[in-house]
Amino acid sequence: MDIFSYFTTSDKISFEDDEFEDAGEGTALALIADAFEEIADSIKKGNKKDVLFELDLKPFCEACSLVSILFGSLGIAFKFAEMEYTSKVNDLADAASVYGTLSKVIDYDVKADTVQAAESLTRKLRRVRQGLDLIRELFQNFLSTDDYSLKEAASSAYKQVCAPYHTWAVRTAVSAGMCALPTRDQLLLNLNETDESAENEMRRYIKASLPVIKYIDNLFTARGITLDW
Repeated sequence: MDIFSYFTTSDKISFEDDEFEDAGEGTALALIADAFEEIADSIKKGNKKDVLFELDLKPFCEACSLVSILFGSLGIAFKFAEMEYTSKVNDLADAASVYGTLSKVIDYDVKADTVQAAESLTRKLRRVRQGLDLIRELFQNFLSTDDYSLKEAASSAYKQVCAPYHTWAVRTAVSAGMCALPTRDQLLLNLNETDESAENEMRRYIKASLPVIKYIDNLFTARGITLDW
């Protein structure tokens, strides 16, 4: 799909905002923080054992799928990320019954020499990892100061996490779309959060996502796969 079509498409992601409202389990941010704290706790407990910890694809993808709502709340500027991220999470989720764990996905592509192939699951895992890191960096920037606009926070996060791996056309489209980002107050309203509650949930996600991102990076580097792609 042409990158500029991301900003005009009417395609929807697989679940809507009202699913979170009807869940009766808290806001979208709270659900995301809960999910990643569970994954991070599993990694922490697994690392204490003598055997190498294997993270299952199914719970990982379930946690990652919740993050899609955050991309949606950022509006048209992050439409490209919402669509690409959701598609790749869905592909990984579909593969869970075949491969079982994240490491087996990578091992399969290493053996087949398809790690960086366009449609490889390993490449999709790499992009999902970047999506998680993009949200983490955005949250960190957003909370760094009350004077930091969402546009500044998102632009900085994108340049740090994704821009080095995107083509000129993608970078140009994203830059143009940044003007359409909601204000800080609009974002909090979209997420049904106050300043205080948003800060709490964002900090929970920042803390919980770091070991998950590190775990994925370690899966790559342990197999001699660089992280510069």
